[in-house]
Amino acid sequence: MRVLIVESDANLGWLWKRHLERFSASVHLVSGQEDAVAFLEREAVEVIVLDLILGEGSAIAVADYASYRHPQAKVIFVTNTTFFSDGSIFQHIPNACAFLPSRMPPEDLAAVVEHYGTAT
Repeated sequence: MRVLIVESDANLGWLWKRHLERFSASVHLVSGQEDAVAFLEREAVEVIVLDLILGEGSAIAVADYASYRHPQAKVIFVTNTTFFSDGSIFQHIPNACAFLPSRMPPEDLAAVVEHYGTAT
């Protein structure tokens, strides 16, 4: 399973990356929109773990590009805000499959990623 993590907080991103690698996932970590799009131009992934609020660029733009370039890739949004907490993200992003709090236990995030990554 190939996973792209787009997370501006390097410590959090590395924590997630290490947990996903324990599930035998091949994981690439980037911090913003530009690097995420550049990676998706070259590589296909099954799952994208995408922080809704990025320090650089737009998570929505990354998800939109992924839905065009890799329509089978599942997007798991994570956030520490209440923005889109009404579930409307699923109406705007066709490949969104989950909307989770960014401070959830990393082993729980890994289990969700594994679930959606093996379902594709």
